[in-house]
This record gives sequence, structure tokens and C-alpha cells, in this order.
Amino acid sequence: MTSNHPATARSATNRVGTSSSHGKTILIGEHAVVYGAPALVLPVNDVRVTATVTPISASGDGHRLESTVHTGPLDLAPAAVMPTVTAVTATLRHLGSTDQHFHVRVDSDVPTARGMGSSAAVAAAVTAAVADALGVTLDVETHHELIQECERVAHGRPSGLDARGVVADVPVWFEGGRIEPVELTGEFVFVVADTGVPGHTREAVAAVREHHDRDPENVDAVVAQIGALARRARGTLVDGDAQALGATMDAAHELLISLDVSSDDLDRLVGAARSADALGAKLTGGGRGGCVLALAADGEHAERIAVALRDAGATATWTTRIGDRA
Repeated sequence: MTSNHPATARSATNRVGTSSSHGKTILIGEHAVVYGAPALVLPVNDVRVTATVTPISASGDGHRLESTVHTGPLDLAPAAVMPTVTAVTATLRHLGSTDQHFHVRVDSDVPTARGMGSSAAVAAAVTAAVADALGVTLDVETHHELIQECERVAHGRPSGLDARGVVADVPVWFEGGRIEPVELTGEFVFVVADTGVPGHTREAVAAVREHHDRDPENVDAVVAQIGALARRARGTLVDGDAQALGATMDAAHELLISLDVSSDDLDRLVGAARSADALGAKLTGGGRGGCVLALAADGEHAERIAVALRDAGATATWTTRIGDRA
């Protein structure tokens, strides 16, 4: 990894560093992306993580973390926050500034285990805030590699999809390891709803793999259909065609049901969104729990969809807008 500004890092500083990132959600392509199909990832700009990094005396007890999971010395942090620990130590190591100690505060609205990129969003905010405290602005690829280092601690072999999605301001096209921003025509309004049940991504991935081992021809056909829907959805974003985008979302959910990665909770919320006249609705993320994504006609419609989703059992809802406001 290289930084555009390695020489500007200081070994001691009184500067308070800050940075923020946001959640993400998959529009089309979950599970199929594992088998080579493309995926579209949306930023969820209204669900944010903020990191604040304050220098403390080098003669103290080392770095400290303040978060909902752990507050105390960084070297006593539990396994659940090791990706956050890595965000601090990897950034300092990269910038050659290991003699400065920091108090790292993380304020996150991104729910964990819901397919919204919580670990990547925290890593994005913390790595950039540590660099900021040292007077450094990380270039895009260095920032990405630092987030990926944290994601490897969290997930083993991350695709990079979350790491790109939590820092992007526009939808991201992910195919064959390549990332492209997707320009939009008009504004799209989405509602994300939490079932209240943690997603079971590994279980769902294993189920799809089992289906593929048993009936590869059928699963490959479904993967190809999801890939085609992703390409169609990209076109609808570029064209500003919300009605057509909603239709691709509905079709994608039915294909994911056929892969056995949905659940009664997810299907119930999808049904509630459609009953509230959502333009489209589907599960998002690994499935077997987690969240539903619904497309609204406008902000007022999004509020009605959100109420219907909460009435149907959603434990939380978020409304997010992407694209140009009319």
C-alpha cells in the first residue's frame, strides 16, 4: 500500500481527527455474485458511522476505545471489535506513527449482522480519522486496502464489495473484482427495514452451494437470471426509470426464494411493502434474516411504506435517497 502523503504524517500531534462513512445495501446480485454474476450496491447515506480520534499522552496506558461494544484499553478489547483494533493499528503502522496514543470514539447507526456493511463502515471511518489526526488524507486505494485489512479480520476473504460500498456516494457496479460507479438520472428513494433477526450469511451461502452441488444446471440458470436483472437494473438507474427498477427488484426476490435464502420474516416484510404499493421490494444481503429493501415513488410514499413495514414487524426502518433531487 502507498499513500500520497506519507511524509506529512507526524509522530506526535494535538490534532483531533474525524471521519464518517455510511451503510450499504445490495440492490441486485446477492449470492449470484459468488458464482461470477455482477452486483449493484447502494450507499445508505442516512445510516452513518462517525469516528473521532483524540491524542492522549504517550506515557499513558496506550490507545483507548469508546464504543457500544467496548470502552477501555484497546489492547483489552474483545474479539468482536478486533476489526476496529486493526483499523487503528494498521493505519498507524502504515503511516509510521506508532509512538502516538489515541482515544478512539466510534458512534455507529449501522446495525450489525444485517447486511449493511457495519464492520466495513466502522473500518472506513476509523482508518480515515486516525490518518486525519496525523494530518494525512488517505488516497482512495490506500484507504480501500486498509479497510480490506480490517475486513479480513472480520470475514476472512472479503470480496471488497462492502469496502467500496460504505465510502461511495453513488451506486457501485461490482463485476469480476472490478468496481465502477453508476451515474444516475433523477432521484430514487428507498426504505430499508430490519426484520430484527440477524442475517445468517454463511448458512445461506452454504445452502446455495448445496443446491449447486446437487443441481448445478438449475442454479447456474438462476444465477444467470439474477445477473441479467442486475444489468437491467443498472440501465434503469441510468435512465431514471423507477417503475422498471422496482420490477427487477420483485423478480430478484422470487429468484432468491428459489435459492432458499429468504425466510418467513423477510417474505412477510416484502409482502407488507408491496401492499403499501412499493414499486419493488426484496431481501437484501445474505438472507435468512437481516433486511428488506423497498423502492418508493417519493419521500411521502416512503413514509407510508415505512409505517406499513413497522406494522408488519420491522424493528427499525431507514429511508435513504440517492441521485439528484428534483
